[in-house]
Amino acid sequence: MAKCQECGKKTTFGRNRPWSKKSTARTFRPNLQTITVYEGGRKIRKVLCAKCIRTLVKVT
Repeated sequence: MAKCQECGKKTTFGRNRPWSKKSTARTFRPNLQTITVYEGGRKIRKVLCAKCIRTLVKVT
């Protein structure tokens, strides 16, 4: 479920690279938040990333 319903942003994977150069696996998670949005005159709960929420506020 860790996926934005607007843009499709989801968890990506990468490596930690400290000064010692010993790499370990890590995940980059999007900043997802549940908000209530009006669509077609009805209230709908959506899981959106913070960037999509900001864009939504700017447009409306």
